[in-house]
Amino acid sequence: MQRPIARITGLGVYVPSHIVTNQDFAARLETSDQWIVERTGIRERRFAGTDETVATMALQATAPALAQAGLTPMDLGAIIVATATPDRTLPSTACYLQASLGAEAAATFDIAAACSGFIYGLTVAEGLIASGQAQHVLVVGGEKLSSITDDQDRSTAILFGDGVGVVVVSATSGGPQGRGILSSFIKSDGRLASLLYIPSGGTLDPISDKVVRERTHYMKMAGREVFKHAVLTMAEACDEAVRRAGVRMDEIDLLVPHQANVRIIDALARHASIPMEKVVITVDRYGNTSAASIPMALGDAVATGRLTPGKLVLLVAFGAGFTWGSAVVRW
Repeated sequence: MQRPIARITGLGVYVPSHIVTNQDFAARLETSDQWIVERTGIRERRFAGTDETVATMALQATAPALAQAGLTPMDLGAIIVATATPDRTLPSTACYLQASLGAEAAATFDIAAACSGFIYGLTVAEGLIASGQAQHVLVVGGEKLSSITDDQDRSTAILFGDGVGVVVVSATSGGPQGRGILSSFIKSDGRLASLLYIPSGGTLDPISDKVVRERTHYMKMAGREVFKHAVLTMAEACDEAVRRAGVRMDEIDLLVPHQANVRIIDALARHASIPMEKVVITVDRYGNTSAASIPMALGDAVATGRLTPGKLVLLVAFGAGFTWGSAVVRW
């Protein structure tokens, strides 16, 4: 029997309404709009409200994704939430989303792969479909990074934003050159964890007065080292996904990279010999939204008419862990 092809059949995005500009940071930190734009490409980002969580934002993004796929919540066999900012440590954010949706038939769990989480989730969804565990899987990339970013740390405060992107992945029939996920690739190197991490707040160093006073429950990053590894590993991931898909790099219609830094994106595009007019960039408007950045960028590409059925799309991400991954999708 022919193995089913996993295809993205629905897409939805939720972006918080509150805009935080570079000028907002310049008013209270030693920085400027020009400094931020030159080094990151970011001009503004969105922050979720105090009453918004990854689960509540995901709920808003899921409705249009299910409608586009022609499904109801009860059709879902699994819900995967990729996030570094879960609503609670226990239970998973996916459980909260399941309850809100009424998706009683779904198995639910979170993935902690930081900025690579969406690619990891897509890969797991493909595996669930290939094994027959599910016919339809909801993959969520969602973050409320404003909750784990130190607003007094100029090196990280300016970088991150909030938002959610959701896709429905469904089992379809057809050859490998049809619409669907043609390849995926995931990898990690835990030896480099200390270059991008949150020192405290887990069981190793639980929340205490000392932790709060020293602000070690917020994200810490060695920016230059992260930049270097991001470019190298995402370049490797692009090459591997294209090789596994059996296509050439010059056949790629659209590159949708993780939206961390415009200089990283530019270096990656040059490595892949993909012209910038084929690259989706949203970091200028949304900042780094970690696991949400790729599905949010896909939503932007669809909304602007750049991504249409049949186009060949290369997705690639890099995140804390370090983790990285890529996928080639025939849209």
